[in-house]
Amino acid sequence: MSNIVISGYYGSKNAGDEAMLAAMIEVLSDIDPKIRITVISANPSDTQKRHGVASVSWLNLFDIAKAMMRADLLLSGGGSLLQNVTSGRSLYYYMGILFLAKCLGTPVMLYAQGIGPIYGAFARRMMQFVGNMANLITVRDSGSLGELERLHIHKPPIHVTADPVLAIHPVDKEMGRAVLKSYGASGAKPLVGISVREWRCWTHYKDIIAQAADQIVEEFDARVVFLPMQYPEDVAAAETIALRTKEKSIVLNDEYTTSELLSIVGNLDLLIGIRLHALIFAGVMGVPMIGMSYDPKIDRFLQSIGEDVVGDLENVTVDTLMVRVRKKWNDKAIFRKMNAQLLSGLRDAASKNAELAMELIGNNKAVKRFREMKNE
Repeated sequence: MSNIVISGYYGSKNAGDEAMLAAMIEVLSDIDPKIRITVISANPSDTQKRHGVASVSWLNLFDIAKAMMRADLLLSGGGSLLQNVTSGRSLYYYMGILFLAKCLGTPVMLYAQGIGPIYGAFARRMMQFVGNMANLITVRDSGSLGELERLHIHKPPIHVTADPVLAIHPVDKEMGRAVLKSYGASGAKPLVGISVREWRCWTHYKDIIAQAADQIVEEFDARVVFLPMQYPEDVAAAETIALRTKEKSIVLNDEYTTSELLSIVGNLDLLIGIRLHALIFAGVMGVPMIGMSYDPKIDRFLQSIGEDVVGDLENVTVDTLMVRVRKKWNDKAIFRKMNAQLLSGLRDAASKNAELAMELIGNNKAVKRFREMKNE
């Protein structure tokens, strides 16, 4: 029986991170149904309830150390934990967890990480030191591999895989249909979902999205629905944009589980997203997507499926956004087919994260059985 500790941005009501954890647990449990998982979380009771695993507080170093001493492996990830763009302090916290594990003799794997950007000479030196202590590294895109090279992290085996969420199973659309109906978004009209976030108190991109939402309603006789990926922060950002619109739009102002959000996204005809995992959810559910960038991880994901961003939050325009919307709208079947082909390979790559983790702790027979089941 394998015993694993997972460290990441969990228990903070971020749907993307909770989806990553759900996907990691799902695939690891598919390989070893008896696996024991303990998650380091900002809200242990919520994590236990939501995911059905043991959990310890991210502030309780005694409980973290105790869990690590029993563990066969520490998984750090997934997500963009090792960067200091969105937070300077969190980088040192996650590096500290890695260092603690090594001090306790627990093997360490960086699991499907999105590495960087990391600014500052001291932060980069510390990351180089800690990164080279890992036993194994998987990164979710080639851009992260390049960042490891620039940081001179080369001692552990390194594999380019894919975001863990891409391995999650698609869900039935009925749940999402019921949610949308409760907000008056049912019927024959097409649905365009928009996932937004607050970013540095900027207003330009909010004006652009509001104007584009109005044009979408007028031009395609569609409904526009704003989806919250982080609750309640994204609801507030969406409501700010909705107030700028002239046409009616709908803001989903509740908190949803991973399955509910996937199901909601599955009912869309098109998704426009700032949040990375909103775009990934669209990929999982076979929905055409358009991404706007505030971080290299958005660019990297879209590049991995043969697409690019429509612009960043500072320079995106209504015209460029609407040109992309019209192209997607007119060629939806083509984009669905193209994305499905590329995402099929990424799903296998996402599963490889868990396979490599289990091989690292010597569970090779279970990995072999899992691969045989996938190929049946």
